[in-house]
Amino acid sequence: MGAPSPVKPRVGVMSIDQSAVLTQRITTLSVAISTVLTLAKLVSWLGGSSVALLASLADSALDVVASVATFIAVRVAVSPPDEEHRFGHGKAEAFASLLQAGLVFASGALIAREAVVHIIWPQPVRAERWGVAVMLLSLVLTGVLIVLQGRVLARTSSVAISGDRQHYAADLVSNAAALVGIAATALLHAPRWDALAGLFVALWLIRGAIQVLRDAADHLMDHELGEAERTAIVSAVLADRRIRNVHELRTRASGPRIHIQMHIDLDPDQTLDQAHKIVEGAEQRVLTAFPAADLLIHPDPEGRAEPHGPFGEETT
Repeated sequence: MGAPSPVKPRVGVMSIDQSAVLTQRITTLSVAISTVLTLAKLVSWLGGSSVALLASLADSALDVVASVATFIAVRVAVSPPDEEHRFGHGKAEAFASLLQAGLVFASGALIAREAVVHIIWPQPVRAERWGVAVMLLSLVLTGVLIVLQGRVLARTSSVAISGDRQHYAADLVSNAAALVGIAATALLHAPRWDALAGLFVALWLIRGAIQVLRDAADHLMDHELGEAERTAIVSAVLADRRIRNVHELRTRASGPRIHIQMHIDLDPDQTLDQAHKIVEGAEQRVLTAFPAADLLIHPDPEGRAEPHGPFGEETT
């Protein structure tokens, strides 16, 4: 019988505790940056009347709410399972993403309305220099945050951080559009440019909200892990040649945790003790590659097991 091959941890896969440290740090930074930008834009907008800056101010104010929700969600998500939540609390992250999507969508709709009004009835814009300075600050801080969030996502699978990052990526584009609108208004003395920039910001925000909504829905609907992850799981299990086949593999993500269950085919003449040791070895190999996995493996006697489960004898 072939000995199982060693399995190395997959790059970017972390334990629950390691993931918690990174996600908590980046959400704290997100709250801090969104608060600073909101205050800066509020002061600048009070000194002028830019629709583009108003759009960006409204978005930043909602960023604070969304970032606080994400800040709370990632801490709830890593809470250990309890008697009422046997699978943990990971889906708190998806609920935070839903809140983000709703807030951004509402913000985009209101800003679009305001922009259309100013396109039809343009209003003069004051204090353009302050507006430009604030938008430049916003671009820099938002860009730094997106880069750091990307590094966290390269090592974790947090749907809340992913949603927050998509939100801030939309902000980066909207801030650039607001900056162009304010600058064009100042240089060309045409206030409609500012309103057009505000409308672009609104439409971009709505687009980002729809994407965040889709990702959160996938998470809540127990969407399967990606093909690369599923292939890695099967490869880890089949590293022991005594395991003849893997079938009925089911996977889903729940915040920082992933849940995996499968059936494996074993020699029907083995003893229960032998089968148990083989299953334990398979579990350890999968957990080495995916430390945050909640794993269930059911052994079947090859050729003797009746079809079972909603997917019958689906083979992976």
